[in-house]
Amino acid sequence: MTQPRPSDQQTSALNAASRGWHVFPLIPGDKRPAIREWETRATTDPDRITRCWTHAPYNVGIATGPSGLVVVDLDRPKHPKDTPPAEWAEHGVTDGADVLAVLCERHGQPLPTGTYTVGTWSAGIHLYFAAPEGEPLRNTAGNSARGLGWKVDTRAVGGLVAGAGSTFAGRPYTVTHDAPVVPLPDWLATLLRPTPLPPQRPVTVPLAARDRRGKFLNAALNGELARVIHSGEHQHNTALYIASVALGQLVAGGELDEYKVTEQLAEAALRVGQGEREARRTIASGLRAGANRPRRVAA
Repeated sequence: MTQPRPSDQQTSALNAASRGWHVFPLIPGDKRPAIREWETRATTDPDRITRCWTHAPYNVGIATGPSGLVVVDLDRPKHPKDTPPAEWAEHGVTDGADVLAVLCERHGQPLPTGTYTVGTWSAGIHLYFAAPEGEPLRNTAGNSARGLGWKVDTRAVGGLVAGAGSTFAGRPYTVTHDAPVVPLPDWLATLLRPTPLPPQRPVTVPLAARDRRGKFLNAALNGELARVIHSGEHQHNTALYIASVALGQLVAGGELDEYKVTEQLAEAALRVGQGEREARRTIASGLRAGANRPRRVAA
C-alpha cells in the first residue's frame, strides 16, 4: 500500500523538531492552538509528529519556552490608522524592523540578522535566538513596560510562534535565512529582563472605619493577588482569570474600584512574568465574567 505523501506542514514540523524545537498543532490556516495544554504537550518525537500531521494539515506551532528560544517578532502595521507613537515617529520608523534598527543604533550594536529567520504572513520578520542559559525570559509586547518598542514583540517562556510551513489568511510563513540559531545578544537580554519590583506590601482598601467589612475586603483583595503570585509555572494565566472573576464580583457590587483592582492584578501578573497585553486581556475577561454575579459585603 502506498503511503500518503507528507504535507508541507508535516515536513516543516519534523524539520523544526530536528533542531530540538518542541512543536504542536495549530488550527489549520490559523495561529491558535488546536490542543489544550500545548506548552506541556509540545514534542520533538518524530513518530508523534507524523501521526498528528497525518490526521490533518495543521499549522506548525513552536513552544518557545521548552525549545529554549527567544523569538523577536518584527511586525508591520495592518491598517492605515496603525501608526507609530510620537517617540518612534520622530525617528521615521514605519514598522518593527525600523524600531529594532533604532535600538541597535542607540546601543551601538549591529543588526542581529545572522540567525535563523522566518518571514511571516504579514511580511513581518521572526528572528530566532537561543535563550540565555538558566534565565527564563518571558513574553513581551510592543510598548509595554518590558517591551522593546512599537511593533516589536518577543516570545519566550509561556509563548508560541507559528513556524515555517504555516499559513494565515492564505499567506505563508517561509524561511528567509536558513542558518543556525545564535544566542540572544546580551544587550537585548538586558532590555528584556524584568525590573525587580520593590518589596510588596499588603494592599489596603481605603475605608472610613476599620470595621469587619474593611478587613474582609482587604483579605479578599490580598488573597486573590497571592493566588496569582504563588501560582505554578504553567498556571499563571488560569490563576489570574480566577482572581479577576472573584474580584470582578466585588467590583460589580460597588465594593472595590475597577481601575485599582485592574492595576493591582496586572502588577501581580507582571511579577510572575506574564506579558502585559496577555495579562490585561485575561483580567478584563475575568472582570466581565464576575460582573454577572455582583457581590456586596454586609456592613
